[in-house]
Amino acid sequence: MAVDLLLGLQWGDEGKGKIVDVLTSNYDIVARFQGGPNAGHTLEFDGIKHVLRTIPSGIFHDNTVNVIGNGVVIDPVVFVQELDGLDKFNLDYKKKLILSRKAHIILPTHRLLDAASETSKGKAKIGSTLKGIGPTYMDKTGRNGIRVGDLELANWKERYRNLANKHEALIGFHDVQIEYNLPELEKEFFAAVERLKELTFIDSEEYLQQAQRAGKTILAEGAQGSLLDIDFGTYPFVTSSTTTAAGACTGLGVAPTQIGEVYGIFKAYTTRVGSGPFPTELFDDAGAEMARIGNEFGAVTGRPRRCGWLDLVALKYTCQINGVTQLMMMKGDVLSGFEELKVCTSYMYKGEEISHLPYNIEPENVEPVYKTFPCWKKDLTQMTEVSQFPKELNDYIAFLEKELEIPIKVVSVGPDRKQTIHRD
Repeated sequence: MAVDLLLGLQWGDEGKGKIVDVLTSNYDIVARFQGGPNAGHTLEFDGIKHVLRTIPSGIFHDNTVNVIGNGVVIDPVVFVQELDGLDKFNLDYKKKLILSRKAHIILPTHRLLDAASETSKGKAKIGSTLKGIGPTYMDKTGRNGIRVGDLELANWKERYRNLANKHEALIGFHDVQIEYNLPELEKEFFAAVERLKELTFIDSEEYLQQAQRAGKTILAEGAQGSLLDIDFGTYPFVTSSTTTAAGACTGLGVAPTQIGEVYGIFKAYTTRVGSGPFPTELFDDAGAEMARIGNEFGAVTGRPRRCGWLDLVALKYTCQINGVTQLMMMKGDVLSGFEELKVCTSYMYKGEEISHLPYNIEPENVEPVYKTFPCWKKDLTQMTEVSQFPKELNDYIAFLEKELEIPIKVVSVGPDRKQTIHRD
């Protein structure tokens, strides 16, 4: 059986958690393949809003196994907080949630290193969420990290101590003052590790291979967005992992030939959290209105999201590098009632009009070229089928499908799982 992928195509926050939740009934296994607890996947159903950070979005479905793959970095403290949040729903997560032994562990000193590094940058900050993600991936590639499987070894605390001591020396190197009480942080960390050890640890690449042979259906779930990819994103204002389709192969041990459908998720407009270039960003009333109606605040950090018109140049780019087979447009309801809509169809780049994403999209190099559309006035949130869509929305979708040459199969018209309309 092929492994299907679900990816964000912008700067994250596209609504992947909702779509995984909607699709999960079609899959036996949902597997998270990269990122850490800086990602927040928001799900809403039965009048309750859920925010997941590390746990896959299929956890609320009874018959779905949820796998945290080797490409993920896990903060035991945050992870236990997530488990505590699930307790009130009487979920048997010990049965439904399994962890790759090759996934790396975020230590308390990783978070401290993150804070020291970001503080030392001053005005050149990259917008880190300060969750320790970057330093953990640095230890991973530097071959110093501690993995989930190490927790099964008798000397894992000795390994921890050696790495934590190294981190404290590095904190001093940054020459900034950050206050912390490491013994107190470690007390919480070690208690969380004991909770973590109550779950099942697996060799996830073997588990998934066997599941494929047995005919199990698998959905790979990504975090953040393609424009935050460490290689293909707007570097250095990116995350520390591979957020594109390639990340599913390395983050789960799935061969490229085993990839099936690639679901690409995008908003009907564009948002970005933190620092970094954003060609279509709006600084006027339209941008403020998008943020207000769309409740554009980070699910984990609470940080306000910057808002702008849909950037078709960037979207074509991410569709291409991911091999997207079908698209899902989120938050169409947010744009209802705008006087007009704009879509960036190309850039003026150093005096030349181009339709591809160049190496540098800083404001001094790039000016967006827009096409204007009439906006739909009807409230979409109560609609349940495509036949109810206003003409302006259908025209907007048709234009995007023509430009991207990929069908838009799903349109989301609200945060609840029921507010999801499938287009045949």
